[in-house]
Amino acid sequence: MPMPRWWGHVNKKVFNPRAIAGGRWPVLIHVGRTSGVAYRTPLDAHPVAGGYLFVLVYGSRSDWVQNVLAARGARLRVDGREVELTAPRLIGKDEAFLALPDEVLRPPKLLRITEFLHMDLLAG
Repeated sequence: MPMPRWWGHVNKKVFNPRAIAGGRWPVLIHVGRTSGVAYRTPLDAHPVAGGYLFVLVYGSRSDWVQNVLAARGARLRVDGREVELTAPRLIGKDEAFLALPDEVLRPPKLLRITEFLHMDLLAG
């Protein structure tokens, strides 16, 4: 796993609420797979052809990733609007780097990030 899990818990309790309140970050709205509770998680969401790509800084075993996979989708609040996302799938860094626009910085190799989550925009 690229980042230690304890740092994810610090983020969840300390930094995420501030990021959500600040309104600058895209916020993924997903439903807990066990609790059924709606959660809000600020993330880097990169628009790609037909959807969005998420860098899995804590790996694919993160709660939010498992929730999205179980629910087969989520909503994303970005640029003052909400979009519906569907068909979540894990992809590797080679596929992710091909999908990302050139101007988007790639995660530093030091972080050893090898997994990404891709979701399609729900046609509506």
